[in-house]
Amino acid sequence: MTELRLILGDQLNPLHSWFAQPRPDVVYLLLELRQETGYVLHHAQKLLAILVAMRDFARQLKAAGHRVRYVAIDHPSNRGSLEDNLDVLLQHYQPQAFRWQQPDEWRLDQQLQQWAARQQIPCQAVDSEHFYTSRQEAGQLFAGQTQWRMETFYRQMRKRHQVLLAADGRPAGGKWNYDHDNRKAWHGTPPAPADNRPRHDHSALWHSLQAAGIDSFGEPSAGALPWPLNRDEALQQLRAFITHGLPHFGDYQDAMHSSQPRLFHSLLSFALNTKMLSPREVVRAAEQAWHSGHAPLPAVEGFIRQILGWREYVRGVYWARMPDYVHSNGFDHQLPLPGWFWHGNTGMRCLALAIGQSLRDAYAHHIQRLMVIGNFALLAGLSPQALHQWYLGVYIDAFEWVELPNTLGMSQYADGGLLASKPYVSGSAYLHRMGDYCGSCRYRREQRHGEQACPFNALYWDFFQRQQYRLAANPRLALVYRQLDAMPDTERRAITNTAAQLRQRLETL
Repeated sequence: MTELRLILGDQLNPLHSWFAQPRPDVVYLLLELRQETGYVLHHAQKLLAILVAMRDFARQLKAAGHRVRYVAIDHPSNRGSLEDNLDVLLQHYQPQAFRWQQPDEWRLDQQLQQWAARQQIPCQAVDSEHFYTSRQEAGQLFAGQTQWRMETFYRQMRKRHQVLLAADGRPAGGKWNYDHDNRKAWHGTPPAPADNRPRHDHSALWHSLQAAGIDSFGEPSAGALPWPLNRDEALQQLRAFITHGLPHFGDYQDAMHSSQPRLFHSLLSFALNTKMLSPREVVRAAEQAWHSGHAPLPAVEGFIRQILGWREYVRGVYWARMPDYVHSNGFDHQLPLPGWFWHGNTGMRCLALAIGQSLRDAYAHHIQRLMVIGNFALLAGLSPQALHQWYLGVYIDAFEWVELPNTLGMSQYADGGLLASKPYVSGSAYLHRMGDYCGSCRYRREQRHGEQACPFNALYWDFFQRQQYRLAANPRLALVYRQLDAMPDTERRAITNTAAQLRQRLETL
């Protein structure tokens, strides 16, 4: 009697109930699949980090006494696709049952359900035991509503899970949200924490991936890969962030600086999204830091909101709206990504820094993704689907359930305002206020039009002129349209002309 249990590459949770006791009748399957390396072009570090974490997880399971069948990407028995590999393994083991943990991506969920429906043995999906919510919870909360709001969802989550609440059930400190307290620029003090994450040499794996013809982009850092191998390393990273980063995280969570790409951010999202860490333990650690007086409430609330609020919320949007959500394109933007998305060589210093960092580190924090790269993409009219595929490939923490709503909904407003209350765009003023990116740029941040004007300025005002019939009634944009209405006609025409020229020469900006 044998039961096969499948573990996907983002299900590396040793605390799952499956692993409470070794069972001689259970074989755990971990498969390195070409379909997963090739459905989108991935950053080299993302491929390496996931594969080495899978291999280490298999090692841990074997050491704990579990039976494991691991199929490496270059093993002769590997058939490439999930279904073909499962067919071979079923034939080999002749099991009496097959189980898998629910995938987080719709694509894999459908693939497994359809495969299981063809089998003659009992097949069952079980919970991954990771999230606070079920897939359907957010959709049920907002059933029948044309606009969803994270703040409503977040407050319900705080109440339900008793997070940052006073004894009377009100929010700690009297406010649910301290976002307005968390918007400072960073000018060198306090010093940013040192990055003491372990580095791993995976040059041999990198060479084997290249020999197998696995395509990728970005810098592999195969000799010094900084992403956690396993839960122990992820816990070390969590403790280091709580000690050194969290006290100042709130003040500077939106800040950008050319010399400090990380600043006070945790870099925990890869460990969370591969389930090495539980969101509950991360939230508890942050809340305890406030209770102990180690970190201020605005910093702790801002950090917890990203996990208990935003992370769970976008997952709910994803499962409520797939599979059609991926095609959302409310502005009908169709321009391809400029070539410098793949090499970072552009005269716009903010984009050169943010994209260059992404290609080098497989990482950029949320403001770099939203208000630099995503901001430009929306203003310029780049295809949201092309941007989605780039984000999904380039970032170490990008899995479709979390990346797709963030890109199409939050960043590109392509869902027409379901997820976000307004387009998150700006001209150069915001970028200058929140960082040092404008320094030594070849463009002039104070100019709206002309050859030397910062492209963000003309594209910003032109965007609102072109989309006035869609956006003018949005109360959150009333000030923008009052400013636009007050501009002389000559100014507006000059902006329109400059924006048109910019869109014609995106490759050379």
